[in-house]
Amino acid sequence: MNTNYLNVLAFIFAIEEINRNLHLLPNVSLGYEFYNFLHGHWWIMESPLTLLTGQSEIPNYTCGRGSKAIVLLLGTPWATAAQIGPLLELYKFPQLTFGSFNPNLKDSGQFPSLYQVASKDTTLALGMVSLMLHFTWTWVGLVITEGQKGLQFLSDVRAEMGRNRICVAFVKMIEVTLRAFFGNFQYNFQTREISPANVAIIYYDSESLSDVNFHIGGYLVTWRVWVTNSQWHADMMGRNFILDSFHGTLIFSNHHEEIPGFKNFVQRANPSRYPENNFLSLYWFKNFHCSLSDSGCSLRSCPPNASLAWLPVNHFDTAMSDVSYNIYNAVYAVAHAFHEMILHIAQIQSMNNGEGMAFSHWQLHPFLKNIHFNSTTGDQVNLDDKRKLETEYDILNFQNFPEGLRLRVKVGKFSPHASHGQRLSVSDHLIEWATEVTEIPQSVCSESCDPGFRKVTQEGKAACCFDCSPCSENEIANFTDAEQCIKCPDHQYANSQRNNCVQKSITFMDYKDLSGKILAGTALSFTILTAAVLSLFVKHRDTPIVKANNRALSYTLLVSLTFCFLCPLLFIGRPNTATCILQQTTFAVVFTVAVSTVLAKTITVVLAFKVTAPGRRMRQLLVSGAPNYIIPICSLIQLTLCGVWMGTNPPFVDTDAHSEYGHIIIMCNKGSLTAFYCVLGYLGFLALLSFTVAFLARNLPDTFNEAKFLTFSMLVFCSVWVTFLPVYHSSKGKVMVAMEVFSILASSAGLLGCIFVPKCYIILLQPGRNSLHGLKYTMHSRRKRSF
Repeated sequence: MNTNYLNVLAFIFAIEEINRNLHLLPNVSLGYEFYNFLHGHWWIMESPLTLLTGQSEIPNYTCGRGSKAIVLLLGTPWATAAQIGPLLELYKFPQLTFGSFNPNLKDSGQFPSLYQVASKDTTLALGMVSLMLHFTWTWVGLVITEGQKGLQFLSDVRAEMGRNRICVAFVKMIEVTLRAFFGNFQYNFQTREISPANVAIIYYDSESLSDVNFHIGGYLVTWRVWVTNSQWHADMMGRNFILDSFHGTLIFSNHHEEIPGFKNFVQRANPSRYPENNFLSLYWFKNFHCSLSDSGCSLRSCPPNASLAWLPVNHFDTAMSDVSYNIYNAVYAVAHAFHEMILHIAQIQSMNNGEGMAFSHWQLHPFLKNIHFNSTTGDQVNLDDKRKLETEYDILNFQNFPEGLRLRVKVGKFSPHASHGQRLSVSDHLIEWATEVTEIPQSVCSESCDPGFRKVTQEGKAACCFDCSPCSENEIANFTDAEQCIKCPDHQYANSQRNNCVQKSITFMDYKDLSGKILAGTALSFTILTAAVLSLFVKHRDTPIVKANNRALSYTLLVSLTFCFLCPLLFIGRPNTATCILQQTTFAVVFTVAVSTVLAKTITVVLAFKVTAPGRRMRQLLVSGAPNYIIPICSLIQLTLCGVWMGTNPPFVDTDAHSEYGHIIIMCNKGSLTAFYCVLGYLGFLALLSFTVAFLARNLPDTFNEAKFLTFSMLVFCSVWVTFLPVYHSSKGKVMVAMEVFSILASSAGLLGCIFVPKCYIILLQPGRNSLHGLKYTMHSRRKRSF
C-alpha cells in the first residue's frame, strides 16, 4: 500500500502545485476523483461506467453531478486496458498511462485515445548486458515475470547477451495467474535445478498482479547477485520480509532529479490536512496506533506532529519512485494541454463575439498529441511515442546491512544517448556486495583461460562453457580467454609461457662457437700436418720410396689435400655471397683434383707393374706421363659443371628460421640442388673408378706397391660420402653445415692417412728400408716367400 499511496501523494502534490501557479491555468482549478479498477471479470467495467455516467446503474446516461472528468490517468496493465479501452474509446475519452512504457499500446492501433507518459525503456536489456560486460559476468540466469512485456524483455536480453557472448545459465518464468499465486508458484522455485550462475537478472513487470511480489521475495534463492529493474525494487521495499539476502542488489532505475518540495509535502501530509482522504486516515490508524472516535469517522489519540517521514523505509519511502514521477508529469501534461486548449477556445471566442466557453473531452486530443514541455526538473516531456527519447538509468546499489538499513546508493549511470563505450559508468568502490563478500563476485561457467591457452568449447554445452588448451608450438595467446592462438612471425618465437613472441637471435657457424672452434682447429691442424708431409717428401725426394710412385703426383695430391683441409674455413663465419659461391666451387674443384690425382697414381701403379717387355705400348704410356693428363681432364669437366651451376642458379645467402628454436640461422642455400648433386655425383664417379682400379691392382707384387693403400684410402673416402648424404638430408641448420665440414675433413684425412702415413713411417722410423740395399733385400725376401 505504501507505493500506491506515494503515487496518490505525488498526484495531489502536482494538482496543488499547478493550482498555485499564476502562469499555468490562471483562474482555473484542477479537481480530481479516484477510482479503483478491480481485477475481476465482473467488476472491471464498474469504474469506467461510473466515470462516464456518474452512476453505475444506467449506461449512456448522465446524472448525479454537474460536471464530469475530462481526462483519465491510469496505470492499468495491457490486459485491463484491452477490456476497458474499447468502452472509453467509444467516447474518445483521453487516457494517460503512468506505468512503464509499453510499445504495444500504440503499435496495435486499438487505442488512439491513450497516451503514455513514461519514457521509452527499450534499452533496459542493453544497459543490463553492458553491466554484465563491465564485471565480466558471462554466465547469467534470468528470472522474468510472465506477460507480454516480460516476454519482450526476454527476447531483447537474450539477443543482447548473444551479441556480446554472454550465456544464459537458466530461465525461470514467474507465473502471475491466481493459480500460481495459490500454490504452484512456490513449488516452481523450490524444486528448480541448482545452477552454478552467481548472477541473475530479475525483470519484474509492475503491471502483473501485485500480490505475487511477496512470493518473489519469499521463495527466490537469495545467494546470488541480483540485477533488477526499479519496479521490482519499488514493490519489494514495501514488504515486511527479510531483505538481508538481497543486500548488494543492483537496480536499474529511470533517471530523474528530485522534485523540489515533494519531500516536505509528504512530511506535512496528515489526516487533518486531507480529512476526505480515507486512505490516509487508515494508514495513520495502522502505523501510528491511533484510535477511532465514537462516531468512527475520525481519529484520536494520535502522536502529535506525526509524519510519514517518521516511518522506517520498509514501511514508507519518501523518495519519489519512477511511477510517482510519471504521475507528476502526467498531471502537468494535462494542465499544459488544457491551458493550450483554453487559449485556443478564447481566441475562437474573440472571433465569435464572445460567446460562452464550452468544450468536450474529445477536443483535448490535438493538444495532448502535440504537447511538449520541460518538467520542473528540466526533463523533456511529450506524449508522442515517435518523439520520445530513450530513458537514462541510474544504477542503484541496495544496501541492507545492517538489516533494516534499506539504503539505495547511486553507483553508476547508463545513458543510451552517449557514444559507444561511454554509455555505462560505474563506481565499483561504492558497491557493497552480499554479506561477507569483499571482492567483485564472479559468474562464469568455466574459469578464464590464462595467456598461453586457448578456449575449446565443450561439446553440447553453451559457448561460455569451455576447456583450456595450451597453444601449439610457436603459437601464443597474449590475453585472457583467447579464442585462437596466434602464430609468431618467422623472425620471432614463442616464449616458454607461450604468451609473447620473442625476437629470434641471429646465429651461424661462428668461430666463437665450440663446434666452430673445433672444426676450424681441426682443419688448420690437418693443413699444417699436410704441409709437413709435403716438406718431408720434398726433403727426401731422391729416396726410392718417394720416387717409386711418381713424386710429382704425390706433390700434387699433397697440395690438393692442403686446400681440401683449408676449404672448411669457408663454411665457418658469417656467410656472404662470395663465401657461399666459393664454398661449393672450391670444394668441388680441389676434391676433383685430389681424387683424379689418386686415380692417376692408381693407373700409374697398374701400368708400372704391367710393363714386362720394352717397346710395348703400355711402356710408352708410362714413359710419356700419360696418366698425368687425367688430372686436368677430370678437373676441366668439374669446372664445366660448376660453371653451369654458377651461371644458372648459384648458391646465395639464406635464412633458416625453423631448424633451431629461438634462432634465425644465416646459411648458404645451394641454389640448384640438381647442379649440387651433379657435382657430388661426378666426384663420386671418380672416387668409385679410382677404388675399382686400385682394388684390381691390390695384389701386384713389388716393393713400395701402394695399390693397397690407394684402395683402402678410396674405400674410406667413399664410405664417408655415402654416409654423408642421408645424414646431410636429415640435418638442419648449423648441424647440416657441420656435417658437410666434417665429411670434408674426414674424407681428406682418410686420403692423407691411408696413402702417406705408411711412407712417412718408413722415411722417419725405418730409413734403412728407404735405400737401394734395403730395396734389394726386400725384393729378395719377397721372391723367397713367393717360391
